[in-house]
Amino acid sequence: MYVRHEGESALWDQLPALIGVAIGAVGSYAATSLTERSRWRRARAERWDQKRLDTYASYANTLKHQINIAQRIGASRGFQHAVDPLDPEQGLTQLAEAEARRAAEWESVLLVGDAETIGAARKWHEAVWNIELYARGLKTDPPGWEKAIRHLSQARDNFYTLARRDLGITGPPPPSGNWPRAWQQQDEPT
Repeated sequence: MYVRHEGESALWDQLPALIGVAIGAVGSYAATSLTERSRWRRARAERWDQKRLDTYASYANTLKHQINIAQRIGASRGFQHAVDPLDPEQGLTQLAEAEARRAAEWESVLLVGDAETIGAARKWHEAVWNIELYARGLKTDPPGWEKAIRHLSQARDNFYTLARRDLGITGPPPPSGNWPRAWQQQDEPT
């Protein structure tokens, strides 16, 4: 028969408490780890959301600058929907510089954008290239210019819709940028 000694009895009596402390420590460590991991993932997602927002906005602003130059050159060639005509000789140099900036911004869009938004961005800048053909004098038909401007507006709208979705922005998309704008329509007799 085994007889417990006094020191052994005290250890056995404290064993449930020691097991409880160990389980509590492991549970506390696991909860803290999960909380910190969740916090890190949330912070990382917020950083990437901000980076995507900055990238999309910068790309859109760069493209809008390029559009402005192309439309101003188009105005000097007699096309509508642009004011402040820009001499083609001076404008084509600016257009080339704007395209170089757009191409550099494009690389950032490719890195952080989702596939659908990248596709919409590509269609938008291809629509800009079509406007540039008119600005460069390679296309000259006014009905084609009008169609190209409408296509450009639709491509822009689609880009913003998909970029907003990628960024998790809820609500309706911004109003369409279709051209000609309502205020540009001829006044009709009443």
